[in-house]
Amino acid sequence: MSDSKTLYTAHVLVTGGREGAARSSDGRLDVKLSTPGTSGAGTNPEQLFAAGWSACFEGAMAIAAKARGVDLPEALAIDAQVELRLGEDGYALAARLDVHVLGLDADIARQIIEAAHRTCPYSKAVKGNIDTVVALV
Repeated sequence: MSDSKTLYTAHVLVTGGREGAARSSDGRLDVKLSTPGTSGAGTNPEQLFAAGWSACFEGAMAIAAKARGVDLPEALAIDAQVELRLGEDGYALAARLDVHVLGLDADIARQIIEAAHRTCPYSKAVKGNIDTVVALV
């Protein structure tokens, strides 16, 4: 990785953990945090991860589609689910992306999804680390 070029660095300060707040250095992200399943008014790390991975994945799909000369439909949507699990070895995450690509041939859509899953930085980060499913629905 030493030959890689940094394209962007996100700087976020979190105070108070799951019951605190997160604010980016540029002020674009400024959210309250709450523990999942509580009545707190904020979001949680699992929701933020779901949003980040699905947005990144859609970008990777656009790159894969362009490389194949395919236009993705405007109705493309990704339903991301991130689970916080507790097992014998402690806490863990599991994640699922259900990709909706209405109007595109299913075989072509699968090829694009597979290529995106190989190239998306979030997909690379979770590969082999958490249970994941990426599916065309």
